[in-house]
Amino acid sequence: MANKSHYNNGHISLNKQKREGKNHSSSINNKKIAKSIHGLYIEDAIKFLKKIPDSSIQLILVDPPYNLDLDYWDTYDNYLEWAKEWLDEIYRVLKDSGNCVIFGGFQYQDLKKGDLLEILHYTRHHTNLRFTNLIIWYYKNGMSAHRFFANRHEEAVWLTKTNKYYFNLDPVRVQYDEESKKLALKDKRLIPENIEKGKNPTNVWEIGRLNGNSSERVGHPTQKPLEIIRRFVKSLSYEGSIVLDFFAGSGTTGIVCMEENRHSIMVDSDSKIKEYLDLHIEKNHTNLKDKKFEIIENININDLLVKMKKEKA
Repeated sequence: MANKSHYNNGHISLNKQKREGKNHSSSINNKKIAKSIHGLYIEDAIKFLKKIPDSSIQLILVDPPYNLDLDYWDTYDNYLEWAKEWLDEIYRVLKDSGNCVIFGGFQYQDLKKGDLLEILHYTRHHTNLRFTNLIIWYYKNGMSAHRFFANRHEEAVWLTKTNKYYFNLDPVRVQYDEESKKLALKDKRLIPENIEKGKNPTNVWEIGRLNGNSSERVGHPTQKPLEIIRRFVKSLSYEGSIVLDFFAGSGTTGIVCMEENRHSIMVDSDSKIKEYLDLHIEKNHTNLKDKKFEIIENININDLLVKMKKEKA
């Protein structure tokens, strides 16, 4: 059966624009910066979100608590009622080109737990956020199971504010092996320039989980790998834009933003994030040694945004 995506009118139109050297209406000219600014806040996420000005954030990237009683920050009487409070703020604070990624899972079976299906249902029926993609994070290591098929993936939903969301595929393309490249170059439907850049990684990402002895580990129980965060940051935000993580956990999002020349706002109710962040920086010294960045704690959000806006190369 033919790949129907090649006959999608939207894809055909985009390919035609590229061949003619025209930019899509969502295109943004990246603003180069000499130094990235990173705000760190020890505060309740919902209270903080209400302080953020409208249309000021390019990418929201969060791995919320799943209400599994891992710690005091992971315990809620009714998860969905609590989640509604921060979901309602996301649309307001995103820029028109903005994106939002929410990690989660479909394995939880009641409203007390953090079921991503319930979050998706709420955003579709009670907010103006647009569902764009479901990303499957696939990994080979995990717990065994006897009453169901053992789980080897997690999900992340990609939501957007408008249909003019920013997306840059090129920085996250996957290189072809030589044999696959030869075959792809023979396909007249594909653009040779894009083949040289690499292929679309698809919405199934094979990235290993962090083992207990991983060199990336800083002590947080639900820490995500740098590379999965990096792929979202590089494709859904641009240099000099602002990335918000209001469940910052170990500070992984902030570290990736330091490496990739994005500004970031990290918010967490757990003061241990400071320790985690320091350890991250120590472990990532080689990647950060040529990067100029500044971490500012608990500054007024409007003053922080002004500082970020002033940063230019």
